[in-house]
Amino acid sequence: MSRHFFVAGTDTGIGKTHGAQTLVYAFRETGQRVAGMKPVASGSARQPDGLRNQDALDLQAASSPRPPYEWVNPIALEEAVAPHLAAARAGQPIAWPPLDAGFAALARDYDRVIVEGVGGWMVPLAEGMSTEDIPRRWDLPVILVVGIRLGCISHARLTARAIQADGCVLAGWIANIVESDMPLREKNIATLRELMPAPCLGVLPHRVAPRDAALLLDLDLLG
Repeated sequence: MSRHFFVAGTDTGIGKTHGAQTLVYAFRETGQRVAGMKPVASGSARQPDGLRNQDALDLQAASSPRPPYEWVNPIALEEAVAPHLAAARAGQPIAWPPLDAGFAALARDYDRVIVEGVGGWMVPLAEGMSTEDIPRRWDLPVILVVGIRLGCISHARLTARAIQADGCVLAGWIANIVESDMPLREKNIATLRELMPAPCLGVLPHRVAPRDAALLLDLDLLG
């Protein structure tokens, strides 16, 4: 199993960054040097030192030691729209060289790199380039964050099937509670535990900080 992992999500807005941060803190608890990475991010604010995406900033802040922002988020796009559209409108094509350079720098200096995708599993990035190409190119096992809400069982199973069909290893999944009042929540999670083709690494409670939620993950299940 690779030292580094790719974090995918069943959809946009299901807590993928929260799950990725939690993984960073969990690996840090084992005494390792750990960095988070968001290779491509749309929805970035202009700051004196350039475009900055909040998800990438959160991953940078969770990392230890703190890496340069340019390694964490090599391609930041201003508009909060699909990345291939944001890139086209900005005249800033998404290409492999800056992404490869950022990952190589982090992989050289850190024991673990937790790479967060953008949106769901099959978000296009450029012509002939899609989000699922990232873990394939860098040979990263995938950890899937499942947003626990109505519809999560089908979304999780479909995404798991797509991950495996694309030739990637699904190393595990994390249940992230995004709707605290979801009916039959525990039964939904139990169904997922039974049907998903990889172990559940843990259940992240609603609105619990990543540093605290890290204690709820069982990293031993990653093998």
